[in-house]
Amino acid sequence: MTQTLQSGRYQKTARAAAQAGSGLRRWLPLVALFTAACAPVDAQQRSAALNTQPQPAVQAAQPAISVPPAVLAGLPPTAETPALAAVVAAREAMNRKQWSILGALVPQAKPDTLGMYPEYWLLRYQLWTPPATGRPTAALQQFIGSNADAYLADRLRGDWLLAAARSGDFETVRKLAPVKNSNAQIECAILDARHMTGQRATAAQATAAFAPGGACWALYDQLVADGVLGWEQLEPQLRDAIEANKTADARKFAQYMFEPRDLKTYDLLMKDPMKWLTRQDRLPVGRNEKELVTIALARLARSDVSVADSYLRREWAKSAEWSKSMAKSNLAWVRGQYALVAALNLDSRADDWYREAGHIRMTEYNAGWKVRAALRQPRIDWKWVIDSIEQMPAAQQAEPSWVYWKARGQAARGNKEQAAAAYASIADRFDFYGQLAAEELGRRINVPPRPAPVSDQEIAEARANPGLRRAVQLFRLGWRAEAVPEWNFSLRGMSDRQLLAAAELARAENIYDRVVNTSDRTEKEFDFSQRFIAPFEGRVTAKANAIALDPAWVYGLIRQESRFIMDARSHVGASGLMQLMPATAKWVAGKIGMSNFTPDSVNDFDTNTELGTNYLNMVLRDLNGSQMLASAGYNAGPRRPHNWRSTFSHPVEGAIFAETIPFNETRTYVKNVMSNSVYYAAMFSGQPQSLKERLGNVVPLGAESTSIP
Repeated sequence: MTQTLQSGRYQKTARAAAQAGSGLRRWLPLVALFTAACAPVDAQQRSAALNTQPQPAVQAAQPAISVPPAVLAGLPPTAETPALAAVVAAREAMNRKQWSILGALVPQAKPDTLGMYPEYWLLRYQLWTPPATGRPTAALQQFIGSNADAYLADRLRGDWLLAAARSGDFETVRKLAPVKNSNAQIECAILDARHMTGQRATAAQATAAFAPGGACWALYDQLVADGVLGWEQLEPQLRDAIEANKTADARKFAQYMFEPRDLKTYDLLMKDPMKWLTRQDRLPVGRNEKELVTIALARLARSDVSVADSYLRREWAKSAEWSKSMAKSNLAWVRGQYALVAALNLDSRADDWYREAGHIRMTEYNAGWKVRAALRQPRIDWKWVIDSIEQMPAAQQAEPSWVYWKARGQAARGNKEQAAAAYASIADRFDFYGQLAAEELGRRINVPPRPAPVSDQEIAEARANPGLRRAVQLFRLGWRAEAVPEWNFSLRGMSDRQLLAAAELARAENIYDRVVNTSDRTEKEFDFSQRFIAPFEGRVTAKANAIALDPAWVYGLIRQESRFIMDARSHVGASGLMQLMPATAKWVAGKIGMSNFTPDSVNDFDTNTELGTNYLNMVLRDLNGSQMLASAGYNAGPRRPHNWRSTFSHPVEGAIFAETIPFNETRTYVKNVMSNSVYYAAMFSGQPQSLKERLGNVVPLGAESTSIP
């Protein structure tokens, strides 16, 4: 069931870049000679920006019909030309902030497929650091007009829009809107511009668009000053920021809400809430004072939730004066904050505290944990689960996880038809909850029929797509940060057949993460040889079989860990296909007697997969053979699933354990790994599978520990 394509050059992106660079070095003396004669910085940049020409369209050679599709899909080898050398040199100049050199390289790079990149880098710089003559408006317009359907043109439009908003040029903002690849800051800038040019913004529009950032804060500054945003809108956002411990954002909201004297009080209580509270009268007066007391009581849970709860009950909740003066909703919010802290620590009191808080407005994050705390109980109160889900915003209720758990509640309460309808609404999804819902309807998990093969003509069209061609060239250079958005932008509006063809192009180029992510976008035709690609000619399976490890599980884990990018590196330093931390790799190498291990070899295919599969097997055995617990341990560290299991007072089904993992990343990771594994098992065996069986049940074993790092 594994693919037959050779492991390709774009998996080792750093190595690919080095190889590309070495091939282009012979052109660099020419580049250096040219740039040495550059004029002063501003003059060079203005000249380069104003004399740009549209990039000619790239004409793809028409492929021979008789060539097998897997070979047909790839692009011709990249030609080593002076123009490509100029593109590489321009990126180096941009990274070193050598703007005069970058400006001189723009015309040299123009003939290349990637020739628009140096021009974009220069124009972006001139937007934010304009020359003495001002922003190069004509060059900006020419670039956007000449490259109308390109990712960089749309990105430059967004850059220009934000720069115009920052300088108060609201007419330009309105002319540039909309931006296809938009974000919260762009949408805030557009809303602000409309407001400032006579189309008054509403509070609902502002809060819907808002995300912390310069343009959104500028919008809020204006709308607060104009009286559009007031206490009613700002108080929930202040509380949400405090809940998320985003203290800088919280203080910005506090500045909008409080007078300077109360803002000073706010700073004191945020620094030491207990010290501040012990000096306060139990009869707060005024909206501001009541809000400050409420925030201080909530913040106590950050240090010790047990102390906070005891203090609240003893000193405040029983105070007749306080109870009379404070709205019940204030106390309920404080209780909800204590409940969240308890839930994240898997504290059994969380469910009781959520019940004390009642069905109040909560963040989506807290509302989710309200349900999870209920699912952890020895006897689940399914009515409370259903009621809690129904208190969520409509969009959150529609998420597959809450559709599933509400349906479970309906089934448990005897509402079989309602439950079946809810299961059916998500059972065709190819994910964790879709699989669980299908099994609740009595189905086993199968791989859907493969669609008709991509035709030669469809592949030829993918090969001719300018955006995809640029993305492939970027991948070949090892410039993943530029390649991924270029690729993704090019997929907009594609039909299922076009997406399948683009995925085949990525497969032929061995860009496996784009194979998966592109094929995942189809809505009616599903090619699991793409979505659940199994590359490397069975070598992963061989490593797994050598130590009696389930290959489907290993592939499911790699698909989630690295999307088969061999030199993937996480933000915490994990490396390679199986994302090994350096210390872990060294420890495993010692355990299995790998005498030739060096830290530099961790991205090598054989070294990484041998160490990764052996480590995974050690974690699996340590956790009683549970693939679900071992997946959690592989991601969060082996000690954590031991600790999490010990917090239960009773056996639980695997789905509940997975749902209540307290780390967001690990919870999502475990669900995806287990779901992936089911589909790989179905593909490899040709037999129907069960996610529920693979998840199993989790039985607490009391106090637990492990020696595995």
